[in-house]
Amino acid sequence: MAGDAATKAAASPRLDSLTGLRFWAALAVVLYHLSRQGGELPGISDLTWYGRSGVTFFFILSGFVLAWTYDGKTVPASVFLWRRFARIWPLLAVSTVASVAVWRVLGTDFSLRGVAATLGLVNSWIPERSYLVGGNPAAWSLSDEAWFYLLFPLLLTLPLMRNPRGRAVIAVAVCAGSVGIWLSGALFTDSLVRLWALDYFPPTRTLQFVLGVAAGLAVKRGWRPPCGLGAAVALVVAWHLVLIPWSDAVPDSVWYSPYSASQLLSAPFFALLVAAAATADVERRRTPFAGPGMVKLGQWSFAWYLFHEIVLRALLGAFGTPVGGLETFGIWATTLILSLALAAVAYHYLEHPLERLLRSRGPGGSARRPRPEQSLIAGPGQFPPRS
Repeated sequence: MAGDAATKAAASPRLDSLTGLRFWAALAVVLYHLSRQGGELPGISDLTWYGRSGVTFFFILSGFVLAWTYDGKTVPASVFLWRRFARIWPLLAVSTVASVAVWRVLGTDFSLRGVAATLGLVNSWIPERSYLVGGNPAAWSLSDEAWFYLLFPLLLTLPLMRNPRGRAVIAVAVCAGSVGIWLSGALFTDSLVRLWALDYFPPTRTLQFVLGVAAGLAVKRGWRPPCGLGAAVALVVAWHLVLIPWSDAVPDSVWYSPYSASQLLSAPFFALLVAAAATADVERRRTPFAGPGMVKLGQWSFAWYLFHEIVLRALLGAFGTPVGGLETFGIWATTLILSLALAAVAYHYLEHPLERLLRSRGPGGSARRPRPEQSLIAGPGQFPPRS
């Protein structure tokens, strides 16, 4: 990587394209759940059958945005961690209460220990389904995020992170490590333990966060990706198209299926996409992701991610599993409309106000409005076998 001499600009531009991209990544996760729980729609389900890879995007985005925001700044660890807590926990708590309420109404058993672990942001450390989906099934990824936040101040002090060559070494090592972790799936005989180790376990996902941090520091300090935003989008789409014949040939239950591969091996494609979008914003080039409407949808995406599966679960409980294409389309459309509307209300009346309130009451308290591009999300996931 080159360009450290031309380092940090005096003022960091808003990365609105990254906020807009959050909506599309969240949409992939929503369509993933609709396909696997609400019935399949031809074409769309094929392309988004592994939409849980959006989680990988969010983990990389998290590292990128934090590196972009905090590089060159001196912020006490207590202030940084409180800000992150204020960002993710209030809506996590509200959505968990809503999720448990739906389970109660539907008469579905749930684990109180799983709920407690979810609220304590530690549920992804435990290889038991009752913990991984306890409270709100989407929240396992926030447990990973909490781990990343603890590591982040240490990552910025690593000598390798301070120079272009070191960041290049980190990027190559992370990508190679992701391949190695995916191949290690052959060593697990218990499918649940393999799923947890490869897809939920925070140290496994740390590689993606580290790649995001390295990319964020690189772009902030002058490096530019080798391709533009259009080419990066095309590579991401092409990767997901490759998964379609792979999925038809190999069931999700075996280690060499595209399920874990879609998440672990997509990291370089998503890192390139994030870097290319950020570069376009830095260079003040217009992108289809940076318009006011896209930014608004991106701001709603965290709440959308946390609530969409709850809405889908409630609709399926009320109306049953859809039969036929028309009923399936109805469940999809209703879920998309209701969950996105709920996300908009949650963002404006819960998420954003509660974040500001907690920030003002904690270490380094300030009621200053958080910048939209500092908002981070991550995604859900469990997978039933494809019929």
